[in-house]
Amino acid sequence: MFLLFPVAAISSDMRAISVKAREARLAAESEAIETRRAILADREKLAERIAELTAAKNRLAEERTALESSVEALMEKREAMAGERDLTVSAMKAVSGTLRSAARELDAMLSESPFTASEPARLEPVRRILDAGRFAGMEDFDVIVDGYFGEMAKTGAVRLERGEILGADGQMMASEILSIGPFTAAFRAEDGTLGYLQYLPENRRFQMLGREPSRSARKSLAAYMDGRSDSLAMDISQGAALQQVLHRSTLKSQVESGGFLVWPILFIALVALLVTLERLWFLHRVHTNADKVMGRVNELAAEKNWEACDATVQPGKGKPVFNILIAGLGGRREDRQTLESILQEAILRELPRLERFLPMLNVMAGIAPLIGLLGTVTGMIRTFHTITLFGTGDPRMMSGGISEALATTMFGLAVAIPITLIHTFLTRRVEHIVGDMEEKAVALCNILTREHSLPACCKGRIQG
Repeated sequence: MFLLFPVAAISSDMRAISVKAREARLAAESEAIETRRAILADREKLAERIAELTAAKNRLAEERTALESSVEALMEKREAMAGERDLTVSAMKAVSGTLRSAARELDAMLSESPFTASEPARLEPVRRILDAGRFAGMEDFDVIVDGYFGEMAKTGAVRLERGEILGADGQMMASEILSIGPFTAAFRAEDGTLGYLQYLPENRRFQMLGREPSRSARKSLAAYMDGRSDSLAMDISQGAALQQVLHRSTLKSQVESGGFLVWPILFIALVALLVTLERLWFLHRVHTNADKVMGRVNELAAEKNWEACDATVQPGKGKPVFNILIAGLGGRREDRQTLESILQEAILRELPRLERFLPMLNVMAGIAPLIGLLGTVTGMIRTFHTITLFGTGDPRMMSGGISEALATTMFGLAVAIPITLIHTFLTRRVEHIVGDMEEKAVALCNILTREHSLPACCKGRIQG
């Protein structure tokens, strides 16, 4: 009994386990069948879904093919439109460039135009076209056309209006401004001052010229502005002639630019002028044609009419040639050698009067260019000193020293050359008079020697 009990218990447990296993298997088989059914159902659904997706895929493929064709057509259209756009942009850039170029030329013309002095605002529309951040368009054509036609209209107009001008002192002054086209501008101030104007493009204002016009020009200008005359002296070169008048160098400006050394040169010129006038007057007064007198003296000496000879030469007393004749007639009773000595002494006595001031002229002709050279040296020293202090950036700062250097040299040469020529002329004139005296002295000596039957021992030409 004790051995059979465990075996029966084990068998009972095994049956229970087998039953459970069979139930589990049946449940698993049932579940597998359900799962298979579900899988089959899902497979059918998946097949249907696949069929749907395949159909959708085919539709999408067809749509893709259609879209690719559309894209290709659009790309071709895009390329064509891009080409048209490039042509349009190029054309617009060309138009804009032409507009900017025309606006730039118009701006330069209006800036230089004297009409801008009274209408400075007309530059603003043109300069907006030149703004780098702005695209010049077709609407800017009107601005440029109006600018050119407006300038053309003003070119043929004569206007008289009130405005302000820059005076000679740099201050603004109210006056009447007369504009004759772009050629000439004139003014009449409140105090009655009349004159011409020059246009300053840098500040778009009129400035009166530093030099007043002539009296006749002022009279003509006043009559024209009052309406009493239709003629006026004007500058058809648009200010070029007035600029030349303004900057024309005068003797006064050259003297001022030459510095203090110009005054000694001018003093030398004045002294030389006075000496020249005195010498010309003196030599003209003492010079005479004594040939007729010598012929008369020859005839009277042949007749031994000495009183008549003295009376013939006495009216010319004081003139070198007649002084020589008077001295010779006074020594007519002497022998030839003594007579020659008397005549030579008379000639030597006249020489200082004839050569008076000529050495001084020669000295002044040499001193004047030396003073000019001294001015050149001092002017260059001043120029180099200015360069040392301020450099060479502004040439106007060096103009003072250069003007001094050139002006003194010019004045020195301008004075020395005429003095040299005058000295040469006067020297030749004196030599001519001295030669005439020597000739008449020898002729008189021969006459007196022949008339007194003195020994004819010619001692040659008397040297002065």
